[in-house]
Amino acid sequence: MSTKTSTKPFGIKDKFGYMMGDIANDFMFMFASGYLMVFYTKVLGVSAALVGTLFLVSRIVDAFTDIGMGVIVDSVKPAKDGRFRSWIRRMCIPVTLASFLMYQTSLADASLTVKTVYMFVTYILWGSICYTAINIPYGSMAAAISADPKDRASLSTWRSVGAQIASTVINAAVPMLIYHANADGNQVVNKGMFPKIAGVFAICAVICYIICYKFTTERVQVAPKEKAATKSNTNIVATLFSSRALIALILAAIFLVFGTILASSLNAYLYADYFKNPGALSTYNSLMLIVTLGLSPFVVVLSMKFGKKETAVVGTLFTGLVYVLLCVLRVQNPWVYVGISFVGAFGYMYFQMAVWAFLTDVLDDSEVRTHKRDDGTIYGVYSFARKLGQALAGGLGGFALTAIGYAEKAEVQTEAVKNSLYTVTTLGQGSAYIIVALILLFIYPLSKKKINDNTRILQERRESAN
Repeated sequence: MSTKTSTKPFGIKDKFGYMMGDIANDFMFMFASGYLMVFYTKVLGVSAALVGTLFLVSRIVDAFTDIGMGVIVDSVKPAKDGRFRSWIRRMCIPVTLASFLMYQTSLADASLTVKTVYMFVTYILWGSICYTAINIPYGSMAAAISADPKDRASLSTWRSVGAQIASTVINAAVPMLIYHANADGNQVVNKGMFPKIAGVFAICAVICYIICYKFTTERVQVAPKEKAATKSNTNIVATLFSSRALIALILAAIFLVFGTILASSLNAYLYADYFKNPGALSTYNSLMLIVTLGLSPFVVVLSMKFGKKETAVVGTLFTGLVYVLLCVLRVQNPWVYVGISFVGAFGYMYFQMAVWAFLTDVLDDSEVRTHKRDDGTIYGVYSFARKLGQALAGGLGGFALTAIGYAEKAEVQTEAVKNSLYTVTTLGQGSAYIIVALILLFIYPLSKKKINDNTRILQERRESAN
């Protein structure tokens, strides 16, 4: 590994540019996470169970594409504009176009076979191929922007702020645009808004990708692996999964994403059908930006003082207990529900904002053990884990809607269905966050002391190499 000395130093331009990359990703990812199932069930009219099957099948494809893309990033010769930035340039148009294609209403009256083929082709094209080809290089790029752990922690925070900005824009605006009240006061979907919204988000994503490409600089250069020395994919994955830290972080990521995406998937139904107030969901999602901005100055301070693992355990356990309490209380007022959820969000949001710094610690721990870095490959494995969590949440969310008897084409759900929807949404999130806390507490090995020891070892190695 070598670091360029002729480039400009790391600064606010890199942070802002890297943040814009995640905003671009999440204009598509968050929209799909929160509203693609709504589009499939209420516009195309397919069953939630079929949607769940699509999400799970696509994750099987991701097992190959995510890890494969990571190997490609680690192995191919860098382009003139960098190993990672070059992929942002190549893929920004294909990924946004693929996202737009998923939300076309022209097939609403087609046969179930045609709809199924359309769903599988467009979703896998976007999520498993195009999104993978830009997200894996983008995530791996943090290690190339700076070798300084503090800079990388800063990038993690800015990335999380970017994700929340995109989430706030999407989840505050979309419910107000796609839902409207009918003559009986029930919330129905405005089907024609989906392709329009998807088109606007696609254009915004391209602009954000261009800013990310222009504003970031790759300073740390890693030579591509020699083909003769490159391991088979099987051996690479076996080596990665020999890391207890990586296994634990993957498990925690699966349940973290499960909790957040389950909320994103089911909240659209909960607020529309149970509370009959989509506007309250817009308010709640707007408040999440306040949570992110309020936490951002303290993430690095708290993690440095008490340790990332230690503080994340407390945070996720707190959020889990809040949602278990909501399940027990059976809240009827949407604004009371919003208020309690807002307080609970501080716990899991802390871990969500720090998680990319957790990944950097895992990369360092791997380097300590193996004397080499496989940033792209490890990030590919981790990205697959997050997508698996997304699939489990979307898939089980879809199966749960079917299991409780949710009628996709009905404007009004029965009281039994609405109460079951409330239970699944609250207890599902609460269980997920409590499991994250237990994984971090009992399985994840990188305590504050261990991280400091790894930093010292790597620093000594680099000093001796010079």
